[in-house]
Amino acid sequence: MLPAEEIQRSLTGAWRLLMGKSDGLRLLDLSADGFWNSFFSILVALPAMILGWAASADQLAADIGGISHAGVILRLAARDLGIWLLPLLGFALVARTAGLGDRFAAYVVASNWGSVIIAWMAVPFVLATLVLPVSDDVFVLLAYLYYGLTFALTWRLTNAVIGRGAAVATAVFAAMLVASLVALFGLESVLGLSAAYSTPTR
Repeated sequence: MLPAEEIQRSLTGAWRLLMGKSDGLRLLDLSADGFWNSFFSILVALPAMILGWAASADQLAADIGGISHAGVILRLAARDLGIWLLPLLGFALVARTAGLGDRFAAYVVASNWGSVIIAWMAVPFVLATLVLPVSDDVFVLLAYLYYGLTFALTWRLTNAVIGRGAAVATAVFAAMLVASLVALFGLESVLGLSAAYSTPTR
C-alpha cells in the first residue's frame, strides 16, 4: 500500500500533465520503484471502474445469455485491465527503436496516474445513465463528450511527457490509441463481449 501522501502527489502531478503542464513530472516518482509503484494506480481507479462495470452488467448479461451478472463483470474487468496494460507493453517493445527509450518510464508513470483521473471522470456520466431517463441518443452524446474530453487531456499529457513537440506527441498518442482499440476489439472477441455490443440495445 502506497502512503496517501504519495498517491495525492502523484495524482496532482498527473493532473498538471493532463492540463499540459510539464512541471507535473516533478511531482511523480520516476525511479525504478516509482515505475512499478505506479501500477498501484489500478487499485485507486478500481472503485470507479467497478461502478461502470456494474452499471452495464445487467444489460450485457441479458444480451449475451447464459452468463451471470458477476461473470459479465469479470469479463469487463479483464477487458479493461487489458486495455490499460497491453498498449504500455507494446510501447515498451518499440520505445527504444522509436528513439523514445528515455521517455518510456516517465510516460508509463504519468499514464498510469493519469488513467486514475480519467477513470474517475467517467463516474458522473455513469451516474447520469443510472438516475436519469437517458435515451440511446443522449447516451451516445454523453459518451462522445466523455471520450472527446479524455482524448484531449490524454494528448496534453502525452505532449507534456514526451517533450519532443506536437508532431511526435500526436504520433505517440495516435499509436497508443490504435493499440488500445486493437486490444479492445481483440479482448471483446476473446471474452465473448462482441455479440452483446453488436445488439441494438445497450
